[in-house]
Amino acid sequence: MTRIIADISMSLDGFVTGPDPGPDNGLGTGGEALHTWAFSDDPDERSLLAEMTKRSGAVVLGRRLFDVVDGPGGWDDEIGYGAREVGKPSFVVVTGSPPESVRLTELDWTFVTTGIEDAVATARERAEAASRARGEDLDVIVMGGGATVGSALAAGLVDILSLHLAPVVLGSGTPLFVDGVPCTLAQRSVTPTSTATHLVYDVI
Repeated sequence: MTRIIADISMSLDGFVTGPDPGPDNGLGTGGEALHTWAFSDDPDERSLLAEMTKRSGAVVLGRRLFDVVDGPGGWDDEIGYGAREVGKPSFVVVTGSPPESVRLTELDWTFVTTGIEDAVATARERAEAASRARGEDLDVIVMGGGATVGSALAAGLVDILSLHLAPVVLGSGTPLFVDGVPCTLAQRSVTPTSTATHLVYDVI
């Protein structure tokens, strides 16, 4: 069964970037500390990352995040979704209009201009096709940014919320939970590692 998993790193005070994020400063000032766990050589953190990317049939992201990862200082063979793991999923971008060009042409990009619901539906189709091809259940990962994850939660599209809680207080930045939209969760697991606490919830 294909699950929709919102997966994002967050500070103790609820921010998924530091202040002043932008194309040349994707995680904002101090925001790099949120993703220390993803670049760690800690075997527990490597295992968590490997399992997540292994089960990723498709990934949803917003346009601002796409502009960061596809920009000159963005993803490459060493840094990026699944860069140190095997296989790469399809990527679905929620956007007002497709970009004129794409730098990372080796990745499978689909641009959806009709909102988060259609983007998640498209990603589900890609993940289900990949599941059939590989003979195993694969998931859709909604990876960010914060507005994209928040919109998916508010629209009731998410089955599982996976938070990587970094031991940092940023003071300001991009909040994950906005607009007062309630979300009922049931705790599934808590995994402490050397640089983060990994929290997994079923979304009720």
